[in-house]
Amino acid sequence: MKTETIQQKAKDGMWTDESGVQIPYNRITSVERLMERHSWKILKGAQDINKRLADFKDMIRELCQEAHDAFMKEQKIERETKGNFSWFNFNRSIKVEITVNEPIQFDDMTITAAKAKFDEFLNDNITSKNEFVKAMIIDAFETQRNGQLDTKAVMKITRYEKRINDTKFSEAVDLINSSIRRPKSKSYFRVSVKNEEGGYDNIDLNFSSI
Repeated sequence: MKTETIQQKAKDGMWTDESGVQIPYNRITSVERLMERHSWKILKGAQDINKRLADFKDMIRELCQEAHDAFMKEQKIERETKGNFSWFNFNRSIKVEITVNEPIQFDDMTITAAKAKFDEFLNDNITSKNEFVKAMIIDAFETQRNGQLDTKAVMKITRYEKRINDTKFSEAVDLINSSIRRPKSKSYFRVSVKNEEGGYDNIDLNFSSI
């Protein structure tokens, strides 16, 4: 059962604990009363900061898009562009960066089929000419600590299709390409100020999860 988030006060008479049991106020210790007050003050402050941070992130996104579009128009670039973009104020003391991350994920069943096809290739078709790719395939399909495949390592294998020139290898590469799923891209923003050494110090906003 989910515990309801409500602030309990002296006037309530009875306080409800995490098990749903009601406790008379005069049995609540002074420390418990203090923690109740302070935790609510902290929660309200955190929620307010989170809301303002989300609103600020929306503003950054809009202003970055406006700056990007103005730059592209000035350069007479009409095609739609996606990717990283950095821009500065006039004396370059302020730097604003946007980084676009477009992660790749694999469909479980299809990537498993690709692994099976690679296994067939490794069992039947390894020659001295393509021995180099064996360790690459084995390493690419070892799961990481988080239980996921190393996307870059798997995609790296596909670059060698023409060099290997093998039917089963090509079938496995086709399965890798078919397994690719691209979830919604995510944008990350950084605001930095130039320091005395000429580098840029990042202002820690920490709103990547917002």
